[in-house]
Amino acid sequence: MTAPDTEPRLALDPARTALVLVDLMDRMVGLPLVPRTGTDVLGAAEQLARAFRTAGAPVVLIRVERSGVAEQPPGSGLAAGLAADGDLEIVKRTIGGFQGTGLDERLRERGVTTLVLGGVATNLGVESTARAAADLGYDLVFVEEAMSAFTAAEHEASVRLDFPRLGTVVRVADVRFVAG
Repeated sequence: MTAPDTEPRLALDPARTALVLVDLMDRMVGLPLVPRTGTDVLGAAEQLARAFRTAGAPVVLIRVERSGVAEQPPGSGLAAGLAADGDLEIVKRTIGGFQGTGLDERLRERGVTTLVLGGVATNLGVESTARAAADLGYDLVFVEEAMSAFTAAEHEASVRLDFPRLGTVVRVADVRFVAG
């Protein structure tokens, strides 16, 4: 008798999958987040972004700007070193990344049907983006250690209760691409 297979069966097609990272800006990453620091989330996100770029899959970086202000608060740009040539940068003015941004159209132009999500805050920007994506018919994958929130309870509620109803929750090490 063999031991049961405990490896997640996640095999992503790089031609149909995009990494979507929400609000990884200095002013957000520097906040007191749990269960992991913004620096830890950023490290996991950077690891994922490298893997996606290597596989030829799109990387989408979403950041928020406040409406009606002459100047954005300090730290409103993407965290240093996160963006690379060829990434899609999306500016949102709501909690989620789809409303009024053209993100859906840009993903569909590329043939994307699956989104792998991370960012801050788990229960706000990430979850709002995920709910809109689910409504639009995308398959969703949530990378648990690539996100964090303002309280452990908020993070846990999203990761343990909400996200499994919308898609698959995995770890960074579980994100793999099918051989092309």
